[in-house]
Amino acid sequence: MGKQKIITRTILLVSFVSFFNDIASEMLYPIMPVYLKSIGFSIILIGILEGIAEATAGLSKGYFGNLSDTTGKRLPFVQFGYMLSAISKPMMAFLTTPLWIFAARTSDRLGKGIRTGARDAMLSDETIPEHKGRVFGFHRAFDTLGASIGPILALIYLYYYPEQYKWLFIIAFIPGLLSIFLTFFIKEKKRKIIDIPIKKPGFLSYLSYWKTASRNYKLLVIGLLAFAFFNSSDAFLLLALKAKGMSDSQMIAVYIFYNLIYALFALPIGIIADKIGMWKTLIFGLFVFAVVYLGMSISIQWWHFGILFFLYGIYAAATEGVSKALISNISDKKETATAIGFYTSFVSIFALMASSIGGLLFMINPIIMFAFSGIGVLFVAFFFMFIKINNE
Repeated sequence: MGKQKIITRTILLVSFVSFFNDIASEMLYPIMPVYLKSIGFSIILIGILEGIAEATAGLSKGYFGNLSDTTGKRLPFVQFGYMLSAISKPMMAFLTTPLWIFAARTSDRLGKGIRTGARDAMLSDETIPEHKGRVFGFHRAFDTLGASIGPILALIYLYYYPEQYKWLFIIAFIPGLLSIFLTFFIKEKKRKIIDIPIKKPGFLSYLSYWKTASRNYKLLVIGLLAFAFFNSSDAFLLLALKAKGMSDSQMIAVYIFYNLIYALFALPIGIIADKIGMWKTLIFGLFVFAVVYLGMSISIQWWHFGILFFLYGIYAAATEGVSKALISNISDKKETATAIGFYTSFVSIFALMASSIGGLLFMINPIIMFAFSGIGVLFVAFFFMFIKINNE
């Protein structure tokens, strides 16, 4: 593959699709809890809503990843997944009864579940193992740049139209539509299908992938799920800033800063990962995460938080795209979507556990929660160092 072919037309289009989708999603992220409270949702009901939505995304990722591999198709899952997420935005503005809100929020996360495995497998299909770090890094850069622009647009809108949340959901539909529109320009690579009758997989049939997966895949996923168990929601980082006296606007500004750092460093770190090895890059990212969380437990001044959120962006750039690139490299090419779907499915479950435990520890004392996560992830980083030595 020539140097100019590393970022193909398909990789570029998929990256722009993610970019516009994340603008739409992250426009609503900062105001979602406030909006739900304004239409009568209690804190408990918001928690149940988010729990069901994330569980839906988690369970569906494995099934639809497996279905993508079984049918040999990627694009229909990508298109339908992004369409569901886009349509859910205006639904939440017009249909405000609890049942409809649950349906809209679940549709959004189901869309994520449908597209994730197929989209990441499509990126993997477009490149070779030696370039996967930069390809996944390039995609994460666009995705996260959208996640930075979304909250900025929301802040501008709310500055001029305070508390007029419904129109923000309708405005967010526009970049969502752009993401759907771009999917129709993606040309899917023809994949070889074995000439046998295709049996539609059961909803949980992807779980059987664990039996046939390689030792490397199992060790990698065990380590990544252990990390997910200690990695509670970013919301706790923002709540800690709030507890230190930051205003809502300052808190959102810090969140935007983190996303911008992530977006800026995703591609350069992906390129470095291709050169020095993705295992080393992943371990580095985990150590940075531990430094951030242990730092959050003792920091008191605003400039401390600036440094920590800068490092948090570096951690994200060194782990999120790299982990998927690693999975795609050690999986059979015919089962890439299943391998990624299996992993992301269980990550959603472990993330739910992590945030539940994190919430309890945060209520007792935020310092305990940050120390628990930081020390736990240190052990995970050492585990990865150990299995890297065994795999060399």
